[in-house]
Amino acid sequence: MNGDWLICGREGGLRAYAHAPDGDAIVCRTERTPDGPWTPSRTVGGDQRVYPATAALARSALAYTHLAAWRPTVSGESGLVHSTHFQAHLAALDWSSIGHPNRKGDRTGPPAVAVDAQGRAHVFVRNNGGGMSVRVQAEKGGWGPWRDLKGSGVRGRPAAVNCESGLITLYAETADGILRWRQPEPGAAPVLDDKPQPAAVRPDTLCALATSAEHTTLFYVTEDGGLYAWRGDADPVRLLDAAGDGAPVAVRCRLDDVDCTLLAQRSRGGRVAFAAYPTEVESAGAWWTESGEALPPDARLALTDDAAGRVVAAAYVPGAPPRLLLTRRKDEPGLALEAWRRAF
Repeated sequence: MNGDWLICGREGGLRAYAHAPDGDAIVCRTERTPDGPWTPSRTVGGDQRVYPATAALARSALAYTHLAAWRPTVSGESGLVHSTHFQAHLAALDWSSIGHPNRKGDRTGPPAVAVDAQGRAHVFVRNNGGGMSVRVQAEKGGWGPWRDLKGSGVRGRPAAVNCESGLITLYAETADGILRWRQPEPGAAPVLDDKPQPAAVRPDTLCALATSAEHTTLFYVTEDGGLYAWRGDADPVRLLDAAGDGAPVAVRCRLDDVDCTLLAQRSRGGRVAFAAYPTEVESAGAWWTESGEALPPDARLALTDDAAGRVVAAAYVPGAPPRLLLTRRKDEPGLALEAWRRAF
């Protein structure tokens, strides 16, 4: 899945979204109470079949979950659908069609979702021309038209995020570097930067995080094994060597009363590696500390805050049955974590 699959809902419990065991739906499990037992899995969006591997998720400021995915339509063709999950004790809305960026055709690439300050979902996806397109939810219901955002050569999973001001930034990789689109004002279509940022990006390793009112920071892994941070106002900074080959995940937190960015990545040995540094101060440096048991290559990581404001790290391991492993930050100085435990 593309985006934050572990979300703290409005009612205070965590929600975990994943592929259904049969492979044609998305399911959700939630904490019955904060840090309490979890519910059985529940299908998201009704009975309509979707391609779960294409799903994208985002959390709104009101702690609602917005989801988008491709679904099969007629033979050889697909269309995008959207759902909103408001509260854990309620079922998510049925999937609603939002169409295809080129009106019709097959899947063009994994979507990305971001939600602006007005609560409008923005669904981004590569189009048949190799650039990006977007469709935006209207404030009073319905959706606006598909808009072509331009660009070319896009590959892999894009990353979309809204900064603290509520304006959205979109990133996408190409064989030669990174494309960035920024929203000039609420409701406007994001605008592509004049020049791409040269970089040898390892496919599907983009991770974007809001790091100030003005900036979002993009983290990515390069083919030579570096983990870089880039905000667009200067050249990318090699923060440290990547712990592994997959995408990092990131969250902001306060460590010893300092605003810090916490990164996690599955290490090459399979354990979860953590690194933290003062937000937007890459010159301070960072280093990895590994934790927990070795995880299989298909394990997915997540970082979020719970209802008490504590950082939660999670590892979802597909299988029959799937496993969700959790750890929370202890109430003590530094980045001290509880022992990992199995949530389900």
